Amino acid sequence: MNIQIFQIGFLRVGLIDLLDILAVTYIFYRGYLFVRRTRAVQMSIGLIIIFVVYFFAQALNMRGLSWILNKLTTIWLIAFVVLFQPELRRLLTIMGQSRIIRLFIKEQSSVVLEEIAKGCVELSHRGYGGLIVLVRDTGVKAIIEAGVQIQAVVTSSLIVSIFNPRSPLHDGAIVIQNDIIEAAKCILPLSRNPDTEQRWGTRHRAAIGMSEESDALIIVVSEEAGTISLVENGEITRGFNYSSLLHRLNAALKYGAKRTHEK
Repeated sequence: MNIQIFQIGFLRVGLIDLLDILAVTYIFYRGYLFVRRTRAVQMSIGLIIIFVVYFFAQALNMRGLSWILNKLTTIWLIAFVVLFQPELRRLLTIMGQSRIIRLFIKEQSSVVLEEIAKGCVELSHRGYGGLIVLVRDTGVKAIIEAGVQIQAVVTSSLIVSIFNPRSPLHDGAIVIQNDIIEAAKCILPLSRNPDTEQRWGTRHRAAIGMSEESDALIIVVSEEAGTISLVENGEITRGFNYSSLLHRLNAALKYGAKRTHEK
């Protein structure tokens, strides 16, 4: 039953109408946030222009132009899917990995964690330094927006490529959220603990600082020693290999904030 809330002239607005408006507004807003700063924006503008031209052609009774644009309507849906294939795939991936979905699926994506562990081991073998932030409940939007936006699927080869010393993105950290590499070259806050200045280098101090200001897990691969460390709640655990790191990540991301510091 559509309970009336208010009336504007002859227009009656009910509870269902209000919910409908809010739902459509939210969808358009989230859609804008999703496509901004991507090539999908330019393609969307092109499609909107086509629709506007078609509308005016119909209104002005321009039969030739209307006929051409009308024939194109049969392929617009296919063209939309083809043009926006990367964006649609990423959207479906993010939707499937949302917190609401994870309330029903009590598993962290093991494939992503395996790729992260493989990437860290490969960085260690090659002598590359690495800094990886795994976002949990505390948002790090400011850190992500200050970096270089990537929004790519997590793979070990991509992690190694980013932290290659010859890569322009190797300085700073990468931020992984919802199983997606959101950004690279992110600058993390350094720890204010004076003890860290004497004991740790810049990369480890940045990891500690990030863990002090959020509940994120931060993986550090030392460029000098090649050791793999995990930083959580301001504490560093060192000496991980592939198996121990994967086990720790699975445990930490599955069971929440109360974890044991095992290797």
